[in-house]
Amino acid sequence: MHEVNVGRKVLSDYRSIVPKDLMAEIDELGERLKGRRVLHVNATAFGGGVAEILYTLVPLVSDVGLEAHWQILTAPPEFFNVTKSFHNGLQGHEVDFPPEARALYEEVCRANAAELTHPYDFIVIHDPQPLAMRNFVALDEDHSTWWIWRCHIDTSTPDRALYEYLLPSINRYDAAVYTLADYVPEGLSVPVREIAPTIDPLAPKNMQLSAEDATYIVRQFGIDVTRPLLLQVSRFDPWKDPLGVVDVYRTVKARHPDVQLALVGSMASDDPEGWDYLERVIEYVGGDPDVFILSNLDNVGSVEINAFQSHADVILQKSTREGFGLTVTEGLWKARPVIGGAVGGIPLQIEDGVSGYLVHSAAECAERCLQVLDDPVGHREMALRGKEKVRRDFLTPRLLRDDLRLFADLEDGRIRS
Repeated sequence: MHEVNVGRKVLSDYRSIVPKDLMAEIDELGERLKGRRVLHVNATAFGGGVAEILYTLVPLVSDVGLEAHWQILTAPPEFFNVTKSFHNGLQGHEVDFPPEARALYEEVCRANAAELTHPYDFIVIHDPQPLAMRNFVALDEDHSTWWIWRCHIDTSTPDRALYEYLLPSINRYDAAVYTLADYVPEGLSVPVREIAPTIDPLAPKNMQLSAEDATYIVRQFGIDVTRPLLLQVSRFDPWKDPLGVVDVYRTVKARHPDVQLALVGSMASDDPEGWDYLERVIEYVGGDPDVFILSNLDNVGSVEINAFQSHADVILQKSTREGFGLTVTEGLWKARPVIGGAVGGIPLQIEDGVSGYLVHSAAECAERCLQVLDDPVGHREMALRGKEKVRRDFLTPRLLRDDLRLFADLEDGRIRS
């Protein structure tokens, strides 16, 4: 495995942004857990929501008095083909999992588990890629190390054969964390906590940009900043339904001929299917000059995404399955009108008609877009309510507090199967 350098962050920088009682509880828990060693393990250091969370969470855990580390798997490219099928299977697709794929998966997890040579008090394993590592470390009856599996995926209707293969591995953990109770499949024998993801309000992607700076940045990518812009930020993945977003844009354009669409994504090292799907999206758009398909390959980084989200007239996340949807959180934090699919963790963030809109189809999504474009001033209060929802519930200090609570409860015996 490889250690990820996360730099330094200090909790005091967040004290003017989040509630005082939350900060006080974090201080108390940090003192209670002072000196504990924590390791987070996931598949990649860039290109996904888990990595974005860990870049902020890990240094803050250290800042409150624990010693936190983050490592990523060492694995060949074909391993990620296997685990991408896991991702699809856990979200409901029927998957083929031949013996050679199983052997590769287990061998990679075995090899990475062998590199756990330093003692830790808590090991947090994220998503299915490193899940089986627990199988290759002796069970710890006296709990000198507590193992936690953190699932960021909507696993409410998994492929049964795949799930039955993974379930014994999950049940070797001391606790499992899911975003929603609805995601917890039958058969778990370990304690479960519900903990929703969060965003970092001080990260380059979420810090406040002036309207002038956002406009300047967006213009560099060929966007006509005098015309309305629809935006979806997401991986190029069928679950995010970018083809459906193109359909929404085409419907809206019939009534607003000046509208533009930007599909902005990132190509992640643990998502080999993304390249094929990107080509499919490009083909579906068919050379429309008012549709902009951009990624990190076009030098779109965190600040550029911030600018697009801060400038867009409507932010979409038309997912058909979504574990949580950090891009929804980001859009709400920018106080922009956000329209999301009524699936997974998106309704946890958006109260339909109050802080944004939830939709079930491309036609409904297009109608909501038209409402926003026809009455931008009237939707300003809705957007501000969305921002305050994020401030209360979905900023990193709240996630830090919840993780520290879990660690303390495991040690104190307050969470049992």
